[in-house]
Amino acid sequence: MATSRRELLKLSGIATASLLLSHKSLAAWAPSPRYPDPSIVALDDSFRDYMVSSAKVEQLATGCRWAEGPVWFGDTRMLLWSDIPNNAVMRWDEATGETSLFRKPANNANGHARDRQGRLISCEHDTRRITRTEYDGTITVLADNFEGKPLNSPNDIAVKSDGSIWFTDPPFGIAGFYEGHKAESQLPQNVYRLDPETRKLEVVLGDVKGPNGICFSADQKTLYVVESRATPNRLILAWDVVGNQLKNKRVHIDCDNGTADGIAIDVHGNLWCGWGMGTEELDGVRIFNPQGKAIGMIHLPERCANLCFGGEQRNRLFMAASTSIYSLYVNTQGAKLL
Repeated sequence: MATSRRELLKLSGIATASLLLSHKSLAAWAPSPRYPDPSIVALDDSFRDYMVSSAKVEQLATGCRWAEGPVWFGDTRMLLWSDIPNNAVMRWDEATGETSLFRKPANNANGHARDRQGRLISCEHDTRRITRTEYDGTITVLADNFEGKPLNSPNDIAVKSDGSIWFTDPPFGIAGFYEGHKAESQLPQNVYRLDPETRKLEVVLGDVKGPNGICFSADQKTLYVVESRATPNRLILAWDVVGNQLKNKRVHIDCDNGTADGIAIDVHGNLWCGWGMGTEELDGVRIFNPQGKAIGMIHLPERCANLCFGGEQRNRLFMAASTSIYSLYVNTQGAKLL
């Protein structure tokens, strides 16, 4: 008998009480005692439309070494994310507020997404591959090489409404032994498109320096990619999506003295960016309108690596920030696949 999606998530979760990480036992951070939360700042008056005056930043879990790649499962009300150096995928349950271990070892997994059938799609540093977790908990390898050469270390991932899987492949996970294992890069730092039916892998971008965060616009007519090794400043680049091809490369955002990492889009076309450089002024999430203007900032006590929308109405922002997971209710929703 086929295993349900809910059972898959139970089978894959290998937590025990002794493995729980909880902000209750590691509480060095305290939320603001005031409304509105002073850590949520409108850089432009337009951002006030997306602020909830009685919502504040909450710390859901802490104790990670480097939290990354959050993904929301609405059908089971849980958040998964990677703790890359600890070689684990963690799980937070909205109903109970408990944090537990979902998978270990996790091949130093980084970014995650869900496919059109609700299955978990993962970027793995150590095995240098893209995988899919099936409903019965087994792992299917979707891609681990291009033209016979191993991928570098798949970093972040986005699934389009046609089911195609787009991912970035910088060499960050093979630069040492902290987030994978040290190895020589045999391929350029490409962005790939994977056809889930044929498993055909094609290069859609081959000229990005340190391709990192990736997402589509709400209407999927634009692809955004973070160029995290651009000089002198990090950039968020944009392309028009024409069929399976990308056209009209342009700089959408110059990050100036900040650093963008993971990115997410809302239904209004605003780009929510993991942000920071290890300073109080820059660490957190920066929000840009569709024209690329900075309109808001969510200050966090840690640099934010990646983020996603979730919750019952997709109006809860989950932020993977260095050692912790934070959340904030906002007055918008994450874009939904068409």
